[in-house]
Amino acid sequence: MLGYYHEAASATGVPWEVLAAIHLVETKLGRVVGDSSAGAQGPMQFLPSTWARYGTGDIHSNHDAILGAANYLKANGAPERLDDALYHYNPTSKYVNAVKAYAQRMMANPNAYRGYHEWQVIYRTTSGALLLPEGWPTMPAVAVTD
Repeated sequence: MLGYYHEAASATGVPWEVLAAIHLVETKLGRVVGDSSAGAQGPMQFLPSTWARYGTGDIHSNHDAILGAANYLKANGAPERLDDALYHYNPTSKYVNAVKAYAQRMMANPNAYRGYHEWQVIYRTTSGALLLPEGWPTMPAVAVTD
């Protein structure tokens, strides 16, 4: 996926680390698959109406969604007004701060991306917590006891 981030960064000026951080926060780099409670879809969590304006191709494709996210951020002021663009993406200061913190970590150490890519994903459901193993959803989730 690094190639996708770099392609989008070259096209829009949005740092690749910011795109990777959004991908991490939104879907744990595409490992959490499903619609949000607001109806957002795909690895970068787009509302279909927003996708129609800023995305092309398949909303569920990592490549297409990363490019769509870069287009959306650019249209909303990035990279010059990154905080504003991130706030448009998800209007909470906690979201803006989280994305920036992950991005800054990757800017300071590009190998941090590999660490984030390898993180275990614990997904909390109404039925309990599940560990999403590497290869999920083709590999079954494992129940986690607290």
